[in-house]
Amino acid sequence: MSIATSSRMAVVATAAVLAAGCSSGSEPAAGGTGTCPEVVAAADAAVAKALDVDAAWTGPTTGPAAAADMAIIFVAQTMANPGVAGVAAGVEEAAGAIGWDVRVIDGHGDSAGIAAAMGQAVALDPDGIVIGGFDPVSVSAQVDNAVTADIPLVGWHATADPGPSEWPKLFTNVTTRVEDVAMISAQYVIGKSGGTAGVVVFTDDSITFAADKADMIELNLAECSSVKVLDIQDIPIPDARARTPEAFSSLVYRLGDEWTYSIAINDLYFDNAAPALRAAGRSGDGAPFNIGAGDGSRAAFQRIGAGQFQSATVPEPLREQGWQIVDEFNRAFNGQPASRYVAPIHVTDRSNIAGMTEWDPQNGYRDVYRRMWGSGG
Repeated sequence: MSIATSSRMAVVATAAVLAAGCSSGSEPAAGGTGTCPEVVAAADAAVAKALDVDAAWTGPTTGPAAAADMAIIFVAQTMANPGVAGVAAGVEEAAGAIGWDVRVIDGHGDSAGIAAAMGQAVALDPDGIVIGGFDPVSVSAQVDNAVTADIPLVGWHATADPGPSEWPKLFTNVTTRVEDVAMISAQYVIGKSGGTAGVVVFTDDSITFAADKADMIELNLAECSSVKVLDIQDIPIPDARARTPEAFSSLVYRLGDEWTYSIAINDLYFDNAAPALRAAGRSGDGAPFNIGAGDGSRAAFQRIGAGQFQSATVPEPLREQGWQIVDEFNRAFNGQPASRYVAPIHVTDRSNIAGMTEWDPQNGYRDVYRRMWGSGG
């Protein structure tokens, strides 16, 4: 365990001591009795709201007509990240509807590759650049060059907060609120376990957004003093598929039955977990119950639907966010402010998956954007 991880565990342990415990427990889903019934009740109520699949569109309904003949470049942290790939697909789909050209440049998940991809994008002098899933501060020279060239930048998961940013200079950043994602994933675990969970958190501390999310997850878990964070696994996203089988094998051996839940900052941490868990005699619908705190990949939806080594995900509406990114560029090109829209938090588990393979809200967002752009619908 790294020094940073040890320090984080100490902070979480302190928060757990300070969290308000209660004298009587709720009946837990996985056995045992917790000590925070009020926290469990609040968690259950929040999760029930987040499971709703019929929420109406709450985004923008007015905006400028489509700017003509624009070209944008999507610079991806890594297309191996299902969230990045999903939102890139949404950008490409929306660009087709508005009549623009899109090019995707893959940074392949390492700092040199991302810097090179961003430099290439600026050199191509597009009308706009998407910063797809990486910290723009890490490529500050390229960002400065883009700003100097008057190329608008729209981020996806580029900063912790949604909306415009003065530094790094972004016209806007499209993301759900990381604190909401962290909270609902922790509440899911608290509620489903009845306040008795032993949790392992999977994160990537090389990405500021991901590290912040993991910290918030741990602090929210500490709201229930009987929930224990057993370990934090810091595994870079590009290495996750290769390293998680060994990590899961080691955790099962070391933690045994004490490990009942996992929360990962991205679903891909569970992509290769099944062989190790099966080898340890664990069943697909048993502990550890794995929760993805973000993105909502197709593989995750398949695992949840089949009851195979993932219980839930907090999926972002990736395609919808891709359409929002295109709309934000259109506002920038027309001299209008960003929409500041933030998609509401959603949870998918076996109770509401109903054959879905991704979280693509059926709220009419495509038709709304087409009408705003004057492209039909």
